[in-house]
Amino acid sequence: MSDWPDWGGIVTPLVLSLKVAFWATLVSGVLGTALGLYLAKSRCWLRNVLDTVCTLPMVLPPTVLGYYLLVLFGSQSSLGRWLKDSLGVSLIFSLGGAIVAATVVSFPLVFKPARAAFESIEPQLEQAGRVLGVSEWGILLRVSLPLAWRGIMAGIMLGFVRALGEFGATLMIAGSIPGKTQTLSIAIYEAVQAGRDGQAHVLALVISAVCVALLLLATWLTPGRQEIRGS
Repeated sequence: MSDWPDWGGIVTPLVLSLKVAFWATLVSGVLGTALGLYLAKSRCWLRNVLDTVCTLPMVLPPTVLGYYLLVLFGSQSSLGRWLKDSLGVSLIFSLGGAIVAATVVSFPLVFKPARAAFESIEPQLEQAGRVLGVSEWGILLRVSLPLAWRGIMAGIMLGFVRALGEFGATLMIAGSIPGKTQTLSIAIYEAVQAGRDGQAHVLALVISAVCVALLLLATWLTPGRQEIRGS
């Protein structure tokens, strides 16, 4: 058997992974930034509880997350039946399920940097806007977001990388259907299991190159100490 990689089996999982990562990052980017802003500014006694719940996907095993998603969206659950009967949507063994799994695992990597970025803003700068009569929306758009954007974008890049490489939770809820739910990580697993080492090598190199590039970009975006220049 030739070890020459099947390029169709490489391009299709790559495109599918990029599609899943894009939508997952879009959702987690909006929700993570909004929740990070809320918890950074809120003094609600539940803020630490919410922070813990939102951080759980970072520490729980992906298979555990996949199991919870199966319980939540499975055909036997109330939510799963409602989605199927009312909207005609079934997340099990579907692209939607892969996007949900990637969103859940990438969310903490977007939420935590966003919260830290908003908390690092000097309160006096926002208060100055209020003194000048700027509305809260105006302060958010003209003060808070411009000052926090580097941290937010770094989190989004990290979330995209995590969504791109998601394996366990995706396999649990979406399965491994070529051309439909078989992302890069799952395709690597299937190639190794089938003895297609050449294809596994190429797939691993592709996802590694993409992840390295995005991590370098995230590192550049992450706020750090400014270089002290000598006189």
